[in-house]
Amino acid sequence: MSLTLETPSISEQFESIIKTEDKLKIRDFLDNQNISDVADLIYEFADYESQIIANMSVHRAASVFKILDLTNQKSIIRELPPDTTASLLNELPADDRTDFLEELPSSVVRELIKLLDPEERKITLSLLGYPENSIGRLMTPDYVYVYPWNTIEEVFATIRKYGKDSETINVIYVINEKGELLDDIRIRDFILNPPDKKVSDLMDERFISLHAEDDQETASEVFKMNNRVALPVVSKSNKLLGIVTIDDILWVAAEEFSEDMQKFGGTAALNEPYLEIPIFKLFKKRVVWLVVLFLGELLTASVMRYFEDEIARAVVLAMFIPLIISSGGNSGSQASTLIIQAMAVGELTIKDWWRVMKRELISGLLLGLVLGIIGFLRIWIWHSFDPHIYGDHWMLIGIAVGIALVGVVLWGSLSGSMLPLVLKKLGADPAVSSAPFVATLVDVTGLVIYFSVAYSVLSGTLL
Repeated sequence: MSLTLETPSISEQFESIIKTEDKLKIRDFLDNQNISDVADLIYEFADYESQIIANMSVHRAASVFKILDLTNQKSIIRELPPDTTASLLNELPADDRTDFLEELPSSVVRELIKLLDPEERKITLSLLGYPENSIGRLMTPDYVYVYPWNTIEEVFATIRKYGKDSETINVIYVINEKGELLDDIRIRDFILNPPDKKVSDLMDERFISLHAEDDQETASEVFKMNNRVALPVVSKSNKLLGIVTIDDILWVAAEEFSEDMQKFGGTAALNEPYLEIPIFKLFKKRVVWLVVLFLGELLTASVMRYFEDEIARAVVLAMFIPLIISSGGNSGSQASTLIIQAMAVGELTIKDWWRVMKRELISGLLLGLVLGIIGFLRIWIWHSFDPHIYGDHWMLIGIAVGIALVGVVLWGSLSGSMLPLVLKKLGADPAVSSAPFVATLVDVTGLVIYFSVAYSVLSGTLL
């Protein structure tokens, strides 16, 4: 009978080795793990996070550091000694270093920048000089460039010399003596051609580039549409400044998604993990929109005050107010979410507003008809069981509710679909027309539609 011994997990191995306090063993163990596994160890053993980074080779420590959550990054930098912090920051790619520094208070940034080597400091200050959320903040100056007159043999010599420090060598950039971007050529094209062929023979000058001042969301769209792993970043005069890689764009997309989800819920973007954000700051993020929505809902009371005579004469109308306003709010929220999502992935733009309106007119009318019929049937069925519940004019009440539902759902669909486009046109973030905002708008206007329809249908009978 043979016994099989289970291999200890990485966590168990780490616990065992860290107790030895043998720095060589600890380094050897950590340097032989996957980067993602070391990151998991940091999350699991929070008390050892700075020790883990400090006991790795600086190159691998930088690779781990850049994929950690901001909270852990801040904690590690606070605990590391200045010389280790300097080595780590200097080793980080310029774009990742800039991304980290821009999340810190300016006083802390000033102190950390002093730790950088002169060249790295110059690059970092240059990147931090670009507008927040611009492509310039994401780009890295580590790339390989060649000239049109170079041969392929010379290109490979350049790659061997500078490629180690480059963010990626999948694409090689061609510039002229002025530093202007002429083309980008995939590495496979160099591999598949003879060594004596010149770069100019491979050029077709059909390249895609980003501008340093472009918004980061723009880059996300360009990457998606062109299936690229890296794109060059140029100045207004077409000088090659750096490159942006797909890993940075994925981080941007994740951050934008989180921000939009928070705005959908009717709150300002947190920009920090929920459990780490101070309570008072969380309060300030939430209270503004909550007050705005509350003031909007106060208009509902004003509308009901305006129609109080009608409600007093036909109390039965009040029974259907929740039904009416919830149906309108739901249809508006649906439309708003669909349009914002379509705009986010580039499926439609402001120019498509008329096509959107036509579609929402049709779909809103069909949805309203379905709910209107259900609403009428509900009144009819309840009347069949209890003829006194709605009185002699139950048919007119059912018709009023049915027509009002058609109108309110149609209005909700149009409002929810048009509001994001209007906000985009005005330069605002469409995500702020979130579900609570649209629902509040439709609540107020839905009551006006409901009581106006009820007054027209029931005038001369109940009203």
